[in-house]
Amino acid sequence: MVKKVSLELGSGGKLMRDFIAQHIVKNFKNPLLDQLSDSVHLPNQIAFTTDSYVVDPIFFSGGDIGTLCINGTVNDLVVSGAEPKYISLSLIIEEGLSWDELEKILKSIKKAAKKAGVQITTGDTKVVRRGQCDKIYINTSGVGRVLAKPSISKIKPGDKLILTGTLGEHSLAVMLARGDFGLESTAKSDCAPLNFLLPLWRKGTLWMRDITRGGLATVLCELAERIPYSLLIEEDKIPLSRSVRGATELLGIDPLFLAGEGRAVLIVPGKKANDILAEIKKDSLGKKAEIIGLVEDKIGKPGELLLETFSGGLRLLEPLTSELLPRIC
Repeated sequence: MVKKVSLELGSGGKLMRDFIAQHIVKNFKNPLLDQLSDSVHLPNQIAFTTDSYVVDPIFFSGGDIGTLCINGTVNDLVVSGAEPKYISLSLIIEEGLSWDELEKILKSIKKAAKKAGVQITTGDTKVVRRGQCDKIYINTSGVGRVLAKPSISKIKPGDKLILTGTLGEHSLAVMLARGDFGLESTAKSDCAPLNFLLPLWRKGTLWMRDITRGGLATVLCELAERIPYSLLIEEDKIPLSRSVRGATELLGIDPLFLAGEGRAVLIVPGKKANDILAEIKKDSLGKKAEIIGLVEDKIGKPGELLLETFSGGLRLLEPLTSELLPRIC
């Protein structure tokens, strides 16, 4: 039987990680690629990242593929410790896309780039025949100035985890835009630039990641595997909007695995956690930020991510292994 690619390969979960490790790194191994970060730090304090966007549908409550492609690339730079500066823009357009839709997307890109303080400096456009692309795909690459480097080696027991806002709004907005479940909600995507987090690198932040494919649980599982401690998060401290809580309970989906496009999780020194949380809350995007857990050396085993449930029990969390919602970005 011929082995074929499945949707899960792009989920951000275990299958994707295995593919990167066994095929990408194996074929192109070098010290820069070995960092396996969303943005690589190059010589001369330059950060570089790239991403492709195939979201379906291309318009959803709170944004569209245009806002998504800018904010997603900007956020990959921010959480790597870099100030976003320049972005490339490559469009793959299906024959038949309406000019009105294309103009709307370009205006969204312009508005999002201005808000994030980045310039579109180069790009490419291709058009494929009807049926060879789903309306429009976008690739962006971002270049930024390195301000700080994540310090995973400095993470120690007692350090705190801070979540910058509620989980899962982007996944829910895309799900509702598809109309697959017949649900009605006022939920909007959380798609937004995370530039307001940049000053926190100089205030002692050790590590941060934006919460996209795979959700909070997958992001923290990946971190836990890289440190000699366990991570403990508290279910009652994790902020959820009413719409996400209601939809996930109705559909039986765990919000810890839902993606956002304007949220991040940080590891900060325990003594500085309250001050950094206060700084985050000053921004409109961080008003619902919370300290949701800590680094542990007495509970669990090294490399584990544990959830203290509402009932007080402990649940072992593992990375996403299947695609909950394909093409959310």
